[in-house]
Amino acid sequence: MDHSLARQSVATPRRRTMARLRRIMGASVSHALLIIVGVIFVVPFIWLVITSLKVKNQIFTDPLIWIPDPVMWENYARALTSPGFNYPVLLGNTLFYAVLSTAGTVISCTIVAYAFGRMEFRGRDLLFSITLATMMLPGIVTLIPTYVLFRTMGLIGSYAPLIVPLWFGTAFNIFLLRQFMMTIPLDLTDAARVDGASDAVILWRIMVPLMKPALMVVALFQFLWSWNDFMGPLIYLSDSAQFPLVLGLYTFRGRFGGSVEWNLMMAASMAVIAPIIVLFFVAQRYFVEGVTLTGLKGA
Repeated sequence: MDHSLARQSVATPRRRTMARLRRIMGASVSHALLIIVGVIFVVPFIWLVITSLKVKNQIFTDPLIWIPDPVMWENYARALTSPGFNYPVLLGNTLFYAVLSTAGTVISCTIVAYAFGRMEFRGRDLLFSITLATMMLPGIVTLIPTYVLFRTMGLIGSYAPLIVPLWFGTAFNIFLLRQFMMTIPLDLTDAARVDGASDAVILWRIMVPLMKPALMVVALFQFLWSWNDFMGPLIYLSDSAQFPLVLGLYTFRGRFGGSVEWNLMMAASMAVIAPIIVLFFVAQRYFVEGVTLTGLKGA
């Protein structure tokens, strides 16, 4: 019996060591895969940056020139001062579209999510199910009826068809906020109702402060979507003075005819995505917090 206890005492540290080695190897493999995937995703961005700093005859060389020589910083000046790419106007139009659509999405989805998550009324679950079912409809199905509706209202050629619908909520964001709201204890809202608080007071003074992480996620998603929206402005806008950055970049490409100056195109593209990169790094903490935390954290 003493021998069996001795063998067990020796085997236990050995098993722990082997388990620790398996965990380390598993983590190493996972990290290696993440690095490989990360490199695959970052290579096109690196190509964009180095191409924006090259002279025209260095872009499509074989082998590829990774370090521009000379470094053409003036490509950015040429692109941003080109008559075909009025960056200040395009940036202002994009901010106008993105900010108003983001504000409408956050406000409307918060109100609707509160109704579905905290208010009791007949047919609530049915209405919520219908709202979720709208996510199954491809956008192309409703594109023509929506266009005909706004044309009948005389709103084609303005930002109204792009912004107004977002002030009535979107199904995915309503679902996201409603699910986040369900994690907040009912005792908070029940206590407020006992004290005589109305639903409006409960929503804006109790729920909204606790939902800040989720609201930041919704705002970030909507802002990025509006910033990168190409199809909507292409369909509803006709005046180039109203174009956002993405559509302005598309028309800028067409100015070169058959021979595209890719170094200027990449410089203009970098100017389009640079504000989004800055926004992501600034809002990264709020984004991660909104995805991972629950309402109990805010309480």
